[in-house]
Amino acid sequence: MFSGIVEEAAKVVNITRDGGNVHLTLTCSFVNELKIDQSVAHNGVCLTVVNLPGDDTYTVTAIQETLDRSNLGDLKVGDLVNLERSMLMNGRLDGHIVQGHVDCTATCQSVEEVDGSRYYLFRYNVDKEMARKGYVTVEKGSVTVNGVSLTVCDSEADSFRVAIIPYTFEHTNFKNIQPGTRVNIEFDIIGKYLSRLMEFAK
Repeated sequence: MFSGIVEEAAKVVNITRDGGNVHLTLTCSFVNELKIDQSVAHNGVCLTVVNLPGDDTYTVTAIQETLDRSNLGDLKVGDLVNLERSMLMNGRLDGHIVQGHVDCTATCQSVEEVDGSRYYLFRYNVDKEMARKGYVTVEKGSVTVNGVSLTVCDSEADSFRVAIIPYTFEHTNFKNIQPGTRVNIEFDIIGKYLSRLMEFAK
């Protein structure tokens, strides 16, 4: 379980393909605090630490299902990846409830600077059946973009905007997102549960 509050943007230092799997090796400031089998969200995707070679790097593995649903397959050596370790149960929930289970990708349509902050417009493919199950955004609701908990503005049937303050811009990979960039989206789990319950109530 995560909160969508990114701790750091890690750098990809190696990518190894093994059949349908991709092994990603990254470096970050808290490598020495990680341990094997620990869950860490990478651009919002929950992955397990599988190797700690002791050289200030760690490795996680993304399976084909994960690559199909996310932008992790687009990564190249040198790219930045938003990281968040699993949520502590004795702390504040500063973002919203994030599972680390990416639903789909969206593509950045535009970036607009307004009074020191930036508005990002994202568009995603709409599946009416999935929309009925809660895979949608709502005005002023929560959405996770590349692992970042954000508030939706200008929610449309197949698009939404989010506002990024300077701190988030500087401390996440939002600084590298531009029109055409694919990002990972996780819709609000509470909306999914409510939609599912309404199906049973019919």
